[in-house]
Amino acid sequence: MDHPTPERWRAVDDYLTDTLVAQDDALHASIASLASEGLPEIEVAPLNGKLLHLLARLVGARRVLEIGTLGAYSTIWLARALPVDGRVVTIEAEPHNAAVARRNLDRAGLSERVDVREGRGEHVLPSLEAGEPFDLVFIDADKESNTLYLDWAARLGRPGTLVVVDNVVRSGKVVETDAGAQVDGVRAGLAMLRDDPRFEATALQTLDRKGWDGIALALVV
Repeated sequence: MDHPTPERWRAVDDYLTDTLVAQDDALHASIASLASEGLPEIEVAPLNGKLLHLLARLVGARRVLEIGTLGAYSTIWLARALPVDGRVVTIEAEPHNAAVARRNLDRAGLSERVDVREGRGEHVLPSLEAGEPFDLVFIDADKESNTLYLDWAARLGRPGTLVVVDNVVRSGKVVETDAGAQVDGVRAGLAMLRDDPRFEATALQTLDRKGWDGIALALVV
């Protein structure tokens, strides 16, 4: 069996994306806005955006919580999976990022379906306790806070809520114990998914145009 190389897995990613992922002008504009607005180009890969879309549809999500908006690329995928009365609440710590996201959501015709909350997750999440539970939670923010975000995912969810945690492999650094605060946060989050009785979880490694990484999938039980 051939070993994967960056050139090969990017070619495969291009092929699978071209074959299975239909991206329109709004999605392309969201990606382009990262470079033009000086945002880090760390949005999810198109295949993963489509995966989030399908997962939201599979669980019949009506309310989605996203922690980490960036330019709203993944937000668009999630919002488009919801019924007419569905709602995405997405949290973004950086005001400039939130402004870019709002413009991208307006371009996509989704402003009425998405509530962009500005502020750090630790400050915004408690304000959501009074609302209805979320059916899907996507965590894609600072990795150092993964345990905090997972705790709130369980508290703001319900039995059956699906939780998706992005960037859990970190180019293989997840197996290292001295790879920095972000990896420490990822490892702490995975340990929480293992030990916390509120979750049942697994993880998948991914190879795509964003490199070598992975996602954790957890069910709130």
